[in-house]
Amino acid sequence: MKKLLSVLVVLSLAVFSAFSQVDSKTADKAFKVLESTDDILAYHGDYSATISLVIEKPGKPKENLQYKIFERTDKDLMTIVQLFPEADKGNGYLRDGDNIWAYDPISRKFTHTSIKEALGDSDVKLDDVNQSSARWRENFTVESFTEGTLGKYPVYEITLAAKTTEPAYSKIKYYVRKDIPLTLKEEDFSGSGRLMRTILIPKYSKVPAGYVPVQLILRDELNKGENTQQVISDLTFDKLPDNIFTKAYLESLN
Repeated sequence: MKKLLSVLVVLSLAVFSAFSQVDSKTADKAFKVLESTDDILAYHGDYSATISLVIEKPGKPKENLQYKIFERTDKDLMTIVQLFPEADKGNGYLRDGDNIWAYDPISRKFTHTSIKEALGDSDVKLDDVNQSSARWRENFTVESFTEGTLGKYPVYEITLAAKTTEPAYSKIKYYVRKDIPLTLKEEDFSGSGRLMRTILIPKYSKVPAGYVPVQLILRDELNKGENTQQVISDLTFDKLPDNIFTKAYLESLN
């Protein structure tokens, strides 16, 4: 009986999912809007940047973290090195396609990890700094695609449901400006539909290579009052040496 009930529940979820998705033409339009939000950003090919995080939690002093990120977006290669605080300096992450490793400079060991892992004690996940444009169609289905307003901006409101285990959240809703395809807001939900996290992007800068979201505010919706502010600086778009995307590079820093 329990087995039968389990099968019925799975079938019900499958039927609900099928009816909750939009038609293929609408889905394609939604994916194109999301892909345009990647195309308009400056992150193409090789780039490096400094990511500074300020973490606020009720009853605790502010915590500051800083990382250096190197990415080769067309090859799904990414290296992240922690710069601050001094006690954690040298901690790192290395991505090569679907493989992601975390590096501990004290033990000098690499541990296979997930793109869902957070940077330090912040609300920023490795998934947030992943710039692969293929992630939309590979990992999500479009649940809804509508138009609305956010503040003074007319926006597209796009809700995606994860179809693989790769995304950090089961459902994501994006608010994208209609005049310029810039993401202004993101809402991340659990499988049960509970709002887990909100991301606000109040500031972009225009550089020759495109737009850069220089300030993000990530709000933990489960723990009220917990916020992470992310600031991007020191952007360069020069060709990076191949050895930066190796385990040996992380080991050589310590």
